[in-house]
Amino acid sequence: VQLQASGGGLVQAGGSLRLSCTASGRTFSRYDMGWFRQAPGKEREFVSAINWFGVSTYYGDSVKGRSTISRDNTRNTVYLQMNSLKPEDTAVYYCAAGGSAITMPTMSGIDYWGKGTLVTVSS
Repeated sequence: VQLQASGGGLVQAGGSLRLSCTASGRTFSRYDMGWFRQAPGKEREFVSAINWFGVSTYYGDSVKGRSTISRDNTRNTVYLQMNSLKPEDTAVYYCAAGGSAITMPTMSGIDYWGKGTLVTVSS
């Protein structure tokens, strides 16, 4: 499985972005998927995860209430809608596949990482 994230860019504080992560391969629907981010000089941080069927979702405290994760298995794509963006949301955002959505915050069991997409939020 190869993952390609897109949708990043420059946005003003308070704005919104929708990130997409498209997977190659026919087994996308079998994987729980997640989003992480890494700001300069900081460790990679869990953002959100969704189980293979799209029923169970999880969010990191930093984005809870402002973000929504979803997936379309017919398009092999997982989305992250981010609203009310803050300058501290500035980071490279990565998608990941594998393991279990509920344990994804620990990064255990992740099989694949995508190349990141940069989100910059200006104040």
